[in-house]
Amino acid sequence: MSLQNEDFIRYTTLAMASATEQEILRLREQLDRYNYAYYVLDDPLVPDAEYDRLFASLQQYESKHPGLVTIDSPTQRVGDKPLDSFSQVVHRVPMLSLNNAFDEEDMGAFDKRIRERLGIEDVVEYACEPKLDGIAVSLIYRDARLVQGSTRGDGSTGEDITLNVRTIPSVPLRLRGDGFPGTLEVRGEVYMPRAGFERLNRKARARGDKTFANPRNAAAGSLRQLSPRVTAQRPLEFCCYGIGIYEQGELPSSHSAIMANLREWGFRTNREAALAQGIEQCLVYHQQLAVKRDNLPYAIDGVVYKVNKIEQQEGLGFISRAPRWAIAYKFPAQEEITRLLDVEYQVGRTGAVTPVARLEPVFVGGVTVSNASLHNFDEVGRLGLEIGDHVVVRRAGDVIPQVAQVVLERRPADTRPVLTPEVCPVCGSPLERDEGEAILRCSGRLSCSAQQKESIKHFVSRKAMDIEGLGDKLVEQLVDEGLVERVSDIYKLQRAQLLDLERTGEKSADNILAAIEASMETTLPRFLYALGIREVGEATALALYQYYGSLDKIIVADKESLQEVPDIGAVVAGHIILFFQASHNLEVIRQLQDLGVHWPDRPAQAARNTPLEGRTFVLTGTFEAFGRDEARRRLQTLGARVAGSVSAKTTDLVAGPGAGSKLAKAQQLGIGILDESELIALFASLE
Repeated sequence: MSLQNEDFIRYTTLAMASATEQEILRLREQLDRYNYAYYVLDDPLVPDAEYDRLFASLQQYESKHPGLVTIDSPTQRVGDKPLDSFSQVVHRVPMLSLNNAFDEEDMGAFDKRIRERLGIEDVVEYACEPKLDGIAVSLIYRDARLVQGSTRGDGSTGEDITLNVRTIPSVPLRLRGDGFPGTLEVRGEVYMPRAGFERLNRKARARGDKTFANPRNAAAGSLRQLSPRVTAQRPLEFCCYGIGIYEQGELPSSHSAIMANLREWGFRTNREAALAQGIEQCLVYHQQLAVKRDNLPYAIDGVVYKVNKIEQQEGLGFISRAPRWAIAYKFPAQEEITRLLDVEYQVGRTGAVTPVARLEPVFVGGVTVSNASLHNFDEVGRLGLEIGDHVVVRRAGDVIPQVAQVVLERRPADTRPVLTPEVCPVCGSPLERDEGEAILRCSGRLSCSAQQKESIKHFVSRKAMDIEGLGDKLVEQLVDEGLVERVSDIYKLQRAQLLDLERTGEKSADNILAAIEASMETTLPRFLYALGIREVGEATALALYQYYGSLDKIIVADKESLQEVPDIGAVVAGHIILFFQASHNLEVIRQLQDLGVHWPDRPAQAARNTPLEGRTFVLTGTFEAFGRDEARRRLQTLGARVAGSVSAKTTDLVAGPGAGSKLAKAQQLGIGILDESELIALFASLE
């Protein structure tokens, strides 16, 4: 049961309080101070763990002494029982909207009207602040305690959301400091920060629930929950922008002074707020904020300008729906409605297939947009998208435009479904999709022109075919000039072709050709790795070689057989099968062999009798006789597994100079430890 007012006064008098009461009051004051530093000053005083510890301690005290629980205790933000509906609240001072400006001409006209009505020629001082894209609310405090929260509604009448706003951490339940009036109405915006919005939608997608279209909709939906406990779970924030009722106290002389007081009393104010002397400084502020807009942690849709002096505001007065002394200079709209004409498919450099919306051109976010990202085919399904639909398109700054939602009430009768492709739209190879993943990928790694640059760069890299001199820039040149379309074309390059390239002299050309010639004699593990099969790294390539001994046997291996290879599971086996099922990939492999790329095969049976099979090594520190990569390769060739971290499964740790935490953990677990000389001796005894 909550305390009555006289009880509250009694319990806040420390001199008369018991030890338990004093501890409860101390914890509340400490938590209030930490809340103020975190939510208002953006300057946390303690780690979250310390705050949680104190909060739990207060909860424990209050659970043992329920008669000492007050409505403004930090523990009382968790939400009450659900409401049947919201009751109505009549605003004593109407919550008016603002007139809008859309360009500098509108702003100039606004400033001119202000000066004419005030009868002055001097510049007017304006208070400037971002226009948060949230929900306007009113908070009423009496004797420093929050007694009512309500929505703006129609400006005259709103909804009572007291229980819901009490759950928002940045809404003070009790005012801080002193000097506040007996009755104070604080007005501001409830909004959802971008990070919280993304987190909320991510959780909704994971549950298969409908996601919110934008942070404003998310804030509105969260604030108007009939169950305050649901609101309490949503990442809402409150930022004040002014006052309504101000009784039993002296009103400050300017808007900026009022905001400074509100900040001292425990309210969050916008850190981007500033004062501008005259219209020119207002326009500069607008330009500066437009640049910052997309990097702010919250969504804004413009700038609000208010005449700063309260005396001048009172002289200017109001029109029917808006104050004469304020205006909102809006940014270009970041969302618009247009029609989806078609969905096409783009293949990225890594083989990811992305659906792209082709739209009726629409002006949004300051540019004309005719294409928008759909991310993946799960997103198409989530949106319920059909070709011909009217859709909401969102664009923020330099972010790629995206389709945010379908306007179902405007769906035409002749829409048609968006089909998911089965083969790559570029090369015709089968598409693959991992279980639990939303992305489709082309399996034609070697033959798909969309992936050619990346596949070639990987093929020539040091751990693959090791063609020295063929760096990324030269590979891009070769592709752009049409000299190399697939990896087999590397072995057809002529000296004259290389000399025609920019920054390639005779010596460089000769060195590149020599490196290409040398790479023809390779090993099967290197070749397998160079092919770029998904999730087939060096270790997996070596394991395949050791198990099968030849490329022909790997090509025809079935899924069950592949899963007998150490460290190859069902997913990787599926990638390998799909890669070799693509006729385009096999064609490129045959071309490479015909051009002279070769390697020695190894009998599969001999490979399975490797002496270090069943042992797991971890390498740490530095090595002088050979590099860590060479040590790993030689261990794997002898049948060992080489892991990156020490665990209970580790059998041997090889420690060079500079070994640190891995060595300590191995000693703790009693794992056998070798130095470099002992590793060399081991190789000599087994090879």
